[in-house]
Amino acid sequence: MAKTQLNVRVDEGTAKAARERATARGMSVNRYIEELVRQDAGEVGHTFVEAAADFMKQYENVFVEEFGTEQEGRR
Repeated sequence: MAKTQLNVRVDEGTAKAARERATARGMSVNRYIEELVRQDAGEVGHTFVEAAADFMKQYENVFVEEFGTEQEGRR
């Protein structure tokens, strides 16, 4: 993925907190901010849901053979 530079201005307290939290996680401030934005945008959760749906689609027949359909289970 191509990178682009984004300059932001924050107060010193916010900058200090970002540096401290990034260091505590063993990452750069840049990566820390990037991950925060991704989480906020829901990218991580969205990717997980897509992968889970794809998995269920691929293995639907296996689950039906093993466990039956939802209606069969509610007798």
